[in-house]
Amino acid sequence: MPELCRFAGIVIRMHIGDHAPPHFHATYEGREIQMSIRDRRILNGQLPPRQSRLVTQWATEREAELLAAWARAARDEAPGAIEPL
Repeated sequence: MPELCRFAGIVIRMHIGDHAPPHFHATYEGREIQMSIRDRRILNGQLPPRQSRLVTQWATEREAELLAAWARAARDEAPGAIEPL
């Protein structure tokens, strides 16, 4: 699963050719969430509250970049890198 970004111990990844809705995976110390890109809703999993807030902030500030990465991944292309917080 390609890595998009890494900050504050959090790793953000996106599967190539993954299922809808558009989302990404965030991991921190063995925990993982799947977060919807458009509404920042946690689809699955759990992170500590502070890390969850950081991921939400990052995703809110980079929604357009995340959607572009999702479109590339949907075409079986590498999603690319996105700047950290």
